[in-house]
Amino acid sequence: MVKAYLLIDFGSTYTKLTAVDLENEEIIATAKDITTVETDIMIGFNKAYKELMGKIKDKNVDFIKKLACSSAAGGLKMIAIGLVPDLTAEAAKRAALGAGARVLKTYSYDLSLREIEEIKNSKLDIILLAGGTDGGNKECILHNATMLAEHGVDLPIVVAGNKSAADEVEAIFKQKNMYYKITDNVMPKLNQLNVEPAREVIRQIFMEKIIEAKGMNSAESYISGILMPTPAAVLKGAQVLGQGSDKEEGLGDIVVVDIGGATTDVHSLCDGEPSKAGVTLRGLQEPFAKRTVEGDLGMRYSALSLWEASGTRKLQKYLKDKTVNVEEQCRYRANHIELVPSSTEEKAFDEAMAKVATDLAIERHAGVVESLYSPLGVIFTQVGKDLLKTKYFIGTGGVLVHSENPGEILKAGCFDLENPTSLKPEQPVFLLDKTYILSSMGLLAEDYPDTAVRIMKKYLVKV
Repeated sequence: MVKAYLLIDFGSTYTKLTAVDLENEEIIATAKDITTVETDIMIGFNKAYKELMGKIKDKNVDFIKKLACSSAAGGLKMIAIGLVPDLTAEAAKRAALGAGARVLKTYSYDLSLREIEEIKNSKLDIILLAGGTDGGNKECILHNATMLAEHGVDLPIVVAGNKSAADEVEAIFKQKNMYYKITDNVMPKLNQLNVEPAREVIRQIFMEKIIEAKGMNSAESYISGILMPTPAAVLKGAQVLGQGSDKEEGLGDIVVVDIGGATTDVHSLCDGEPSKAGVTLRGLQEPFAKRTVEGDLGMRYSALSLWEASGTRKLQKYLKDKTVNVEEQCRYRANHIELVPSSTEEKAFDEAMAKVATDLAIERHAGVVESLYSPLGVIFTQVGKDLLKTKYFIGTGGVLVHSENPGEILKAGCFDLENPTSLKPEQPVFLLDKTYILSSMGLLAEDYPDTAVRIMKKYLVKV
């Protein structure tokens, strides 16, 4: 009898299943089918499960645990509210992104009636309310808590602001019977981040409340638990791969790009300190495990916005045939989200889009070096993360997995002398997540981190 874990990703498009043999540390089989969240999420799951069981019918497998992550039904959608745009509001946004959420908007300063109406009309799952360093400004977070309470905003609220205001915020929410959880401040001191406690509370609410709200109870009854949003599972997998576990050494600094139909996600696992002498850090501290989401860079749903973000010439740069009507091709993909490229021309255009998505997404994620003139001469400052010395650059997502040249797509996200101030990876080793295991290994790492690291080392393919 093979003791195995069944790891499930209820994705926005596909439900993916991975069966893992714990003793031999091998992937026994994988299967996928369309996610059927509009009707019953178990329909797509059952089709994928039937396919998986067909592949392992001779192996006498016993699934001792079934764990899942999910980005179905739009994934976890949040807004972040803080005090100053570049400080507590940005810290709140980073905490939400690190928890695997799509951050629809960030609000700063005192909320207005118009903004409250906008929040009420947004299709949100959770609000992250921050504001003020510990012992600092209390008025803003108290005003915003009162506005949310008085105007009947009926959503789970994570309070992660000035600890001196926590008792008063609690009293405001209790009076209106609102669902809230109070955790540590995302910015206890100026420019100092503390996002992990808020991330964990967001994950708890996701497990308690959001799964039920998205009609996924039927899945909950079959599996051991939907532990986290899919992007959080990918980040967890990348983090344990980079840092290692108790018995297994990690790979070191890692960047992951995940190119999807609607978004391109970038995860970096490194401290991002300046690698060049004479460069000083400026601005908000960066989290070790950082995630950014580019909602305008996608292969299908966001194909038109990708064209708008890049422009025609940037896409043409990656095309051999310069006569292709770039706008027309992007529009076609946005209107035909189920398109699977079959012709050489379709594949070439998809690869050009993937290169642009990688280039822009990494550029937005990475830090920059700026030169400032002072009486002492030129001073170089770094804003954001320095990824120049990143050891490994991992690619995941359908376009990379099915590409004949995945290395060329990843290369588009590397340092380029045309843009010398952007601190993108300089000479990383390219790895491909060919079996879509990053999210499943993030789940497995909850129980068996050593095994998860060893499996990733075995299955990530060098390109």
